[in-house]
Amino acid sequence: MAGSHQQTKICFLVCLLFFTSLSPISCGKVSLDLYYESLCPYSANFIVNYLAKIYENGIIDIVDLTLFPWGNAKLKGNNTFECQHGAAECLLNTIEACAIDAWPDLKEHFPFIYCVESLVDNGEYSKWETCYEKLGKDPKQISDCYASGRGKELELSYAAQTNALEPPHEYVPWVVVNGQPLYEDYENFVSYVCKAYGGRDKVATCGKLPGDATQDGMIRFINPFRYTKRITPKLSTMGSVVTSLLNLAKRVAVE
Repeated sequence: MAGSHQQTKICFLVCLLFFTSLSPISCGKVSLDLYYESLCPYSANFIVNYLAKIYENGIIDIVDLTLFPWGNAKLKGNNTFECQHGAAECLLNTIEACAIDAWPDLKEHFPFIYCVESLVDNGEYSKWETCYEKLGKDPKQISDCYASGRGKELELSYAAQTNALEPPHEYVPWVVVNGQPLYEDYENFVSYVCKAYGGRDKVATCGKLPGDATQDGMIRFINPFRYTKRITPKLSTMGSVVTSLLNLAKRVAVE
């Protein structure tokens, strides 16, 4: 009888862990991914006028932001590629990839990318090298990255990650929160981040949002069958935990 009672408790724990793993609500930081291309006006506008505000409204404290500068570029033969807005975009995509690689801390590479995209937004992208001086950055790491071919390797890696998205990206900017693409509602990403974080009372900005962040787009957000391959390891880990607990339950029943 005691064994049966203990088995019931373990099965309840298994179910709790399983359904918790499917929930978008989390106490940890929210994954925020931006798939973009450097000369896309919509990408530049989003970075400059929307994304950058996370440093002002406190959202930066609850997100892990990752940038993927590839967008709608196309792979050609012999590991070459073609960018939607021409050679200048391929150059700046690679420069921004090198910046992320050279300065992996978001606080280091985001200001540089913001500076470049501000120039893009103003139609002055040819002046992108002025961002080194504006930010007090040494251009050598970036120029070495580009000249050595490291930048091309980084771009091919971003190509693979972008092309592996499931569902596939349809346009840029393509904003993904905890593995869920926001589609055309990407400018409203803060609402989705707040919802995923698990409560408005934890971040002042979330508490000031109107309603309950349950716009039509949120229906897409909670769909558990849409995810990027980046979260697959997490689901695999949960499967291992569930299997271990079920095996434990079987041993208890036998005893």
